[in-house]
Amino acid sequence: MSERRSHRVAVIGGDGIGPEVTAAALEVVAAAGVALNTSDFDLGAARYLRDGFVLDDATLEELRGFDALLLGAIGPAIGDTRIAGGVLERGLLLRIRFGLDLYVNYRPFAGQAGSLADGHSFAIVRENTEGPYGGEGGVLRRGTPHEVATQGSVNTRFGVERCVRFAFARASQLDRAKLTLVHKTNVLTFAGDLWQRVVHQVATEFPGVAVDYQHVDAACIYLVNDPQRYGVIVTDNLFGDILSDLAGAVTGGIGYAASANLNPTKSGASLFEPVHGAAHDLVGTNRANPIAAIMSAVLMLEHLGEEDAARRIARAVADFEGDAALLGTSGVTQQIRERL
Repeated sequence: MSERRSHRVAVIGGDGIGPEVTAAALEVVAAAGVALNTSDFDLGAARYLRDGFVLDDATLEELRGFDALLLGAIGPAIGDTRIAGGVLERGLLLRIRFGLDLYVNYRPFAGQAGSLADGHSFAIVRENTEGPYGGEGGVLRRGTPHEVATQGSVNTRFGVERCVRFAFARASQLDRAKLTLVHKTNVLTFAGDLWQRVVHQVATEFPGVAVDYQHVDAACIYLVNDPQRYGVIVTDNLFGDILSDLAGAVTGGIGYAASANLNPTKSGASLFEPVHGAAHDLVGTNRANPIAAIMSAVLMLEHLGEEDAARRIARAVADFEGDAALLGTSGVTQQIRERL
């Protein structure tokens, strides 16, 4: 086992296939020789439907004290209308991100064989606590013909700059050091201008990183037509959310896409989760692809300082050549464990 201390990890299996793929990821971590002291937290759609609980202050503070949080998936089955939109998203996922100041959403992508990005790797760095998801806005005269709804995008110099600095640091580590700012500066002239000025300023501290800019609509085209042009994309909360799902499709499917919600200062626990959803239709079928959850655990190990184990697992995943659809959850997990 690892010679370092056992890391305290809160495990939020969540809903649907979440518990299954999270269990697979933990199996692989154990096979790599890393000791984790895990505590399970029953949070998500099933818990809410059972007793109305989402996340209270005491549980949030308890989560803050862990070294890391590993999450499977959150959400009801498609078509289940018993949970209103925003209850879990804002009450659980965004509350954890905001409450623990997880200001960077980092999503690395590796092009799978046969995908549009075959053999190419890139990353999206998304600001994770501001933008349109910050919660600014409101409704007047709701339900009347004169209803007015507003939803603002909140961008602070502090929030933008710390995200941009993280992105430049990541880009500087690449063989082809390139950072692309994606926004919509021709229309979102206030927020876009702030992002662009911060990128230009921070760029002077990273002379080895080439800097580019694209409007978000153009970036959607280029991600499909020429994903090889990207090294690190940095963008705001909403654009990053959209581009990350598209990037998952371009690189072989979101079943392979991992993410890290990071507080790089480590003043609280960071959260690691696959990009995919709960996929309730796959529960108990052994058909869920665990690779995204396993690679999320790799990001967690890197954050915890377990670089050697993280490298070995990432290499085992990269060397995996089986058909995940045929092998199923247990077969994929077993093959990756054997490669360790």
